[in-house]
Amino acid sequence: MSMIQRNPWNIFDQLQQEINRAHAYNAKNEDHAIASDWSPAVDIKEEDTQYLLIADIPGVNPNNIDIQMDKNVLSIKGERNTELKKDHDGFKRIERKHGIFYRQFTLPEDVNAQDIEAKCDNGVLTLFIPKQAAAKPRKISVN
Repeated sequence: MSMIQRNPWNIFDQLQQEINRAHAYNAKNEDHAIASDWSPAVDIKEEDTQYLLIADIPGVNPNNIDIQMDKNVLSIKGERNTELKKDHDGFKRIERKHGIFYRQFTLPEDVNAQDIEAKCDNGVLTLFIPKQAAAKPRKISVN
């Protein structure tokens, strides 16, 4: 008798993927939906002078990543390519996702969109999103 491993939470994972697909859209053209095949995990950190957005994108070529900022909405789109095998090529389980990913983030008003920098190292995408310098109060003299 062979044992079959079952994941009782698999249906919830599938539901989450479908919800993510339903909510994915293109900021430039809201009539055209982008279906994501997978969604990278993202951490966002606020520091004194900048925000850091760190995304796990192993196996994604940095040349296949498109990052855009429009009206305080940061969009990250990319693709992880591999050859998909019809007969699974002897694999018993395949969990790594392949295909297109698409994430959007609404950023606060205090970001400096012109100076955003991105770095990709060992499958980790890091975006450095600087804050605008706060206007300093000044005394205005009356003549």
